[in-house]
Amino acid sequence: MKKFLVVGLGNIGSQYENTRHNIGFKVLDHLAAQEGLTFETRKLGDMTTYKYKGRTFLLLKPSTYMNLSGKAVRYWMQLEKIAPENLLVITDDLNLPFGTIRVKTKGSDGGHNGLKDIQAQLGSNVYNRFRFGVGADFEKGRQVDYVLGEWNADEEAKMKERLDRSVALIKSFGTAGLANTMNTFNNT
Repeated sequence: MKKFLVVGLGNIGSQYENTRHNIGFKVLDHLAAQEGLTFETRKLGDMTTYKYKGRTFLLLKPSTYMNLSGKAVRYWMQLEKIAPENLLVITDDLNLPFGTIRVKTKGSDGGHNGLKDIQAQLGSNVYNRFRFGVGADFEKGRQVDYVLGEWNADEEAKMKERLDRSVALIKSFGTAGLANTMNTFNNT
């Protein structure tokens, strides 16, 4: 059975729960709710297993806080013997308008501290990223407040459709392959 590690980036704690920076957690929580899955606290994060069309998806929400996400990613990849091409990291992206989805196989961390730590821990910038656009509607110097701020009413109104699309992307990643997933979901 083919195994995948899908990591949603975010920060633990109720004060971060509905913030833009926690979109990775939000996507995985949406998938878990749709499929009746329950996360349990394990080493370095909360995890659940989702089986779909002969594939096993290990869904991980690291408990290391955003800036140390790489430790959890590396640990679970080694423990579960996950090949780098079967890793998908879900992250917020300020450079994309709200709800825009992009999948990439490599690249820079773009100033994102979670991706920076994953890259350092893996010793490579070649891993799959699912970037969820959160927009950049903030004044100069207010980036941290923006990503740690909660979704506005307009974003909330569009969220379910974007989360449903995100769940479909994860399923496609494991069943249709990365190239097909990129062709189907990028820029949607």
